[in-house]
Amino acid sequence: MANPPRDTGPAGLRATARLQFHAGFTLDDAVPLVPYLAQLGISHLYASPILKARPGSMHGYDIVDHNQINPELGGEPALRRLVAALTDAGLGLIIDIVPNHMGVGGADNAWWLDVLEWGRQSPYAGFFDIDWDPPDRALANRMLAPFLGAPYGEVLASGDLKLQFDAADGRFHAQYFEHRFPIAPQHYHHILQASGDPRLADSALEFGRTGLRDRALAREQAAALRAALAARAATPDGGAGIAAALAAHDATTEDGRRALHRLLERQHYRLAWWRAAADEINWRRFFDITSLAGLRVEEPEVFDATHDLVLKLYAEGVVDGMRIDHVDGLADPRGYCRKLYRRMQAVRPDREPMIWVEKILAPFETLRTDWSVDGTTGYDFMDEASGVLHDPAGEAPLTALWAEQTGRSPLFEEEAKQARRQILRDNLASELNATAAALKRVAARDLATRDFTLTGLRRALVEVLVHFPVYRLYISTGGRSAEDKRILDWALAGARRTVRAADRPLIELLDAWLGGDPPRSLPPVLRRDRLAAAVRFQQLSAPVAAKSVEDTAFYRYGRLISRNEVGSDPARFAVQPAGFHGAARARVKNFPRALLATATHDHKRGEDVRARLAVLSELHGEWTAAVQRWSRLNAPLRRDLPDGAAPGMSAQLMLYQTLVGAWPLGLAPEDEPGVVAFLERVAAWQEKALREAKRRTEWAVPNAEYETACQEFITAIMAPDRASRMRAEIAAFASRIAPAGAINSLSQTLLRCTAPGVPDLYQGTEFWDFSLVDPDNRRPVDWTARRAALDDAVPVATLLQYWDDGRIKQAVIARTLAHRAAQPALFAAGDYQPVLVEGPLAAHVLAFLRTHRGRAALTVVTRLPATILKDSSLPLLPAAEWSGTDLRLPASWQARHWRDALTGEGLRAQGDRLPVGQVLAQLPVALLEVG
Repeated sequence: MANPPRDTGPAGLRATARLQFHAGFTLDDAVPLVPYLAQLGISHLYASPILKARPGSMHGYDIVDHNQINPELGGEPALRRLVAALTDAGLGLIIDIVPNHMGVGGADNAWWLDVLEWGRQSPYAGFFDIDWDPPDRALANRMLAPFLGAPYGEVLASGDLKLQFDAADGRFHAQYFEHRFPIAPQHYHHILQASGDPRLADSALEFGRTGLRDRALAREQAAALRAALAARAATPDGGAGIAAALAAHDATTEDGRRALHRLLERQHYRLAWWRAAADEINWRRFFDITSLAGLRVEEPEVFDATHDLVLKLYAEGVVDGMRIDHVDGLADPRGYCRKLYRRMQAVRPDREPMIWVEKILAPFETLRTDWSVDGTTGYDFMDEASGVLHDPAGEAPLTALWAEQTGRSPLFEEEAKQARRQILRDNLASELNATAAALKRVAARDLATRDFTLTGLRRALVEVLVHFPVYRLYISTGGRSAEDKRILDWALAGARRTVRAADRPLIELLDAWLGGDPPRSLPPVLRRDRLAAAVRFQQLSAPVAAKSVEDTAFYRYGRLISRNEVGSDPARFAVQPAGFHGAARARVKNFPRALLATATHDHKRGEDVRARLAVLSELHGEWTAAVQRWSRLNAPLRRDLPDGAAPGMSAQLMLYQTLVGAWPLGLAPEDEPGVVAFLERVAAWQEKALREAKRRTEWAVPNAEYETACQEFITAIMAPDRASRMRAEIAAFASRIAPAGAINSLSQTLLRCTAPGVPDLYQGTEFWDFSLVDPDNRRPVDWTARRAALDDAVPVATLLQYWDDGRIKQAVIARTLAHRAAQPALFAAGDYQPVLVEGPLAAHVLAFLRTHRGRAALTVVTRLPATILKDSSLPLLPAAEWSGTDLRLPASWQARHWRDALTGEGLRAQGDRLPVGQVLAQLPVALLEVG
């Protein structure tokens, strides 16, 4: 059979499939999956980061070499083998690139090690976002290296920190487990004085006197010194001298400890306990992760060094598009994206570049349209598709249940503000200090403001960040936009309400300094300082939002955890159909190639867990009664601890939702091995959830007693001897809502595959996805079962009878993507038109038309199914129940013959009406095409 025509550019973009690569699943492991992905209807494989990462990385975002394909994935030969297979199947490749940060620590990042060795003299010193002149003068011209597992003095005394010599290249370094800290060559003579070998000591001493006068000469002389040391070390006398020098710096002896300490204090870094990072670190990190150092990709040489390989691969046609990780971490996201677009265009002028950005949008926020990108990676759509399946009527009663049971605020905003204060105090204090210091430099430039203190600026800054409603602004050399002003005005208004009265003048100054004054009206030095402060502010507000909202408040507020998802605002309980339609029409206009995701490697819970939990918004009365009963039943099983009962009620309510939402289909409560395996996953989720909440335990200081009590609570309430009560009730409730949850899942699936944009499939989620937060959502996928199911080609009406095995979901995806392949222009360039639904069950249907040059596709999905499905075990409402509910077709599409692309069934409109009972007779969703 001839190969399919290969168009892997924008015109051939139909659907993507995300795969997570690591040492246990390499690029070669993906090759056998390519025919399956092609058969499923995928046009582009969407790969997790493939550049060389830290050894053993399970995600690839800790890149240590931008000019090498990860050897653990098979290296460049494996990449080219995969691309050859993709090409043969007519598929393209999209890669995930990471311009914001690199993996540091360890002994793998050559750029980072060079900066540790040479300090500001390193050619890579400007690659990382290091403040060489911080307010703490003890760190002037030095970097904090907070990689020690205990306070410096303890580590030094323990002997775990060792001076070592690499005989292969003549370098000295301090070794601490996997971490390597190079010794600056100008200080080798301090080491070799104890060698007893004059030839070793004299050559090092000469370099120590002269080696810093010229950077190029210094590196040349250092190379010569190392070569001489390596050669000398290979001789018996030289080897003995090196051994004597190392022994003189052995920290297990008092003299050695003093010598090693003196040596380390001379370096371009200061070794420190990892906990010191939160307060003192003087270089930008990814969020609060010290093993990921921020890059200054806004600098031309850094951009070139980090993009040479990926642009080469793009120029060769190996790569067809790029996904930008954490774009909000960059100094200038707009400038970066536009530059990347131009570079891609330059190296491949026959192809329009395809770029997507990982970007969290607030409900009222839209992606800027002047970035030269195709859209986001789909968190916004994930929120819309899930939100429209939630019943707004459940908001008030579930809010009341949460407040009554937990005693916490009913408002998510209150939890988020408290979390922001905590994160700024405990996790990002050093980044806050650096931003305040940048603002202090601005203040010092003006006699009218120089008396405003660093402490006062810090207090004002905290209040602005506490009330900040989005991830960041996009202030540039041109100032700020009207949208930026609107967002900042919101935050400043909130800050005025909570800031100390004495600090209110600072709020007005922040307004001016953060892009408020026209840049051209300012002297160059002041303009530079203000822009630097604005960049600092923007690169702080994004991690504050991520750490406080997604990684803290999401785990504290559990009114309905299906709305606690990346890209969602738990304060927005549901999305009305009009809101869904409005977002879709905007996407047609501005970002028709945006990715549409419903599951990702970062999701908090699987797409089908969320779909099942959405049912609780409809059955809020039943859920309230169940939670109240379970809370009473399990109260004796909570353990009293000095800081309160364990688990707390917030954790307990979120646990009940997790048990019901993720309970595996078909798992019987008496299936002991199955229940134990499930509860192990739940316990792992709970440990992460408790630590992320940062209330009574956290990653930095785990509270073992509390965590153990919470673990024992799960075991106790789900113990076999309680199977007649709790375990059976959990299983029964999960079974009760599972059919309605399956309808929600199929609706969500069809919405993703037919709405404006490009559907994105996360690995394995073509079957039911009842995963929990990572690493649970990155478990190995049973590809054999998925390939076999697709090959069987069983009619969907038959599959619906066996819906719990997940094949029905895969079939809906495959048939819908086949329709997209047959009508590419319709879905790529088609208009979007909401379809009116009338009748007694109109609120339970969502429908829209995609139209293009005489062709049309009509998507119809069931929403809010639980109250109309009642106790049915099949995820389908009998056709008679839809009686009197009709779709009202636009004039140009009336009296037409239609065919369901999912079932093959035909039907004819009755004038301007299509009876929903006919449309949804075989499935709870339909994709109609003009017959």
